[in-house]
Amino acid sequence: MNRKKIVALAAGLLLAVQTAIVPGVQAAPTGDIEIILDGQSLQSDASPYIVQGANVTMVPLRVISEGLGAQVNWSESSGTVTITAQNKNISMENGAQSATVNGKSVRLDASARMTSGRVMVPLRFVGEELGLKVDWQASERVITLSSGKEGVSTGGDTSAGSSGSISDTSASSNQDSVSTDQGAVDDEQAVVTSPSTSTSEEGSSSSQANVVQVKASTSMRGAWISTINGDWPSSAARSSSEKQKQEFTKMLDDLQGMGINAVFVQVRASGDALYPTSLVPWSKYLTNTQGKNPGYDPLKFMISESHKRGMEFHAWFNPFRANSTGTTSGLAANHVANQHPDWIVKNGSQLYINPGIPAARQHVIAAIMEVVNGYDIDGVHLDDYFYPYSGTFDDDATFKAYNANKISNKGDWRRDNVNSFVRDLGKSIHGSKSKVQFGISPFGVWRNKSQDLTGSDTKAGVTAYDTTFADVRTWINKEWIDYVAPQIYWSIGFPAAGYDKLVAWWSNEVKNTDVKLYIGHSPYKIGTPEKGWQTAQELIKQLELNEDYKQVRGDIYFSAQHLRKNPYGLIQLLQNYYQM
Repeated sequence: MNRKKIVALAAGLLLAVQTAIVPGVQAAPTGDIEIILDGQSLQSDASPYIVQGANVTMVPLRVISEGLGAQVNWSESSGTVTITAQNKNISMENGAQSATVNGKSVRLDASARMTSGRVMVPLRFVGEELGLKVDWQASERVITLSSGKEGVSTGGDTSAGSSGSISDTSASSNQDSVSTDQGAVDDEQAVVTSPSTSTSEEGSSSSQANVVQVKASTSMRGAWISTINGDWPSSAARSSSEKQKQEFTKMLDDLQGMGINAVFVQVRASGDALYPTSLVPWSKYLTNTQGKNPGYDPLKFMISESHKRGMEFHAWFNPFRANSTGTTSGLAANHVANQHPDWIVKNGSQLYINPGIPAARQHVIAAIMEVVNGYDIDGVHLDDYFYPYSGTFDDDATFKAYNANKISNKGDWRRDNVNSFVRDLGKSIHGSKSKVQFGISPFGVWRNKSQDLTGSDTKAGVTAYDTTFADVRTWINKEWIDYVAPQIYWSIGFPAAGYDKLVAWWSNEVKNTDVKLYIGHSPYKIGTPEKGWQTAQELIKQLELNEDYKQVRGDIYFSAQHLRKNPYGLIQLLQNYYQM
């Protein structure tokens, strides 16, 4: 294995290491640990995990491919990962306690495994088998990886630039790619463009370096699945658990076929649940009757089917909507509107749980945490249901009764209520399961520049900050959330709120934070009279525009049914874009 490939592989491995191998204890974040590769200090910002008891650091399979020094193959049918580099062939089966190295069995301290839809492999074992020395210096809090060729340059800049490409002067022109039996396991697909002139093995290059083109939008490719808006289950399936299962698995297959790798499923639409719980009633969308047991656990089934396909499952909650109609008719006896009518505020044709009441906020948090603690979800996802977009919201009495901080302005008080909820929920999630992502999808405009000089150059009639009282900037700056997914549902160049202006604004907001930016897209608008949506190419242009911003880590589409309708050939366009 040549030096250049060893160093590149080591760099790729380290880019995914946030913890070190420390006997008997959980390792500290890389902010407290110095990582040195062949004498050069490196930084890391990814998140693997340690197998408790074995004290082995596990990293995603894609780390191996990103190192540019190995060919990786994942067979979903056999549950086997194969890593090949030069004269070394390593094979590991999901859950097996041994690996095969060049035909010989080798005992593993921790097996390769599928975790939350990700194939994870042991860092030390793979690194050492590929010729790297891995060492932990506890007294100095330093991880040292050595290829035995200290001083060899790791090549060019490996961070995505504004063009959406990576220039890497050390990458060989025959870079190996990740392949699978049943579709891509790796989220990030790279296409290597061979240089017109060669690059030497020592890393010195001639006039033109290799260019690895990476689509910035291929990290997260999500789809919202709404129960209240008819994505799933269909009205025809509401009395049949088997039909519901068939519909959901077919939908997953369809979505995966067009490049989707994560689903955001609405498990709480109106103070109800798609899972068994004593806190809230069963959703009416399962049986046409709220509180009626559907005869199975839909959430458990959906998570299992998603993970079988290597897709992430994010549980989507409407936090404060109590009912989509303005009455309690048809609500189960244990629904919050019947149990705590003093918590409920009527807003037009909807009922809301009052965010200003601390006990009401805690009730919502408890319902969400029941899912976090009881299910193998990849994330908790909230939409924009905090305070309503329009109409009256009678909370004068609450403003007086629950205002310990003596906030004089009701708008500021409402934002403080929502901030308290977001902060407390984030602490609960991360304190219980640090690997569960917590994200929120607010309205696409935080504030207009006319309202705040630091706002976006837009003229939106409503804003997240002033209308729904969502202080998203604070959530980002304090890093209470892991990602933000603004709903930027307008076309490029749209006069009042241009997609291009808003992507630039949100990219700047998350800059220098650990909060990821996913963009919420609106395929449901394709074919409508609104400016820019007369063809499906608008959506592709938006994805291409995202590549100019390295802060954009992926995309989420509203919603699954609109993707599956294939407006103006959208499915083929997405398949082409995602190189399916």
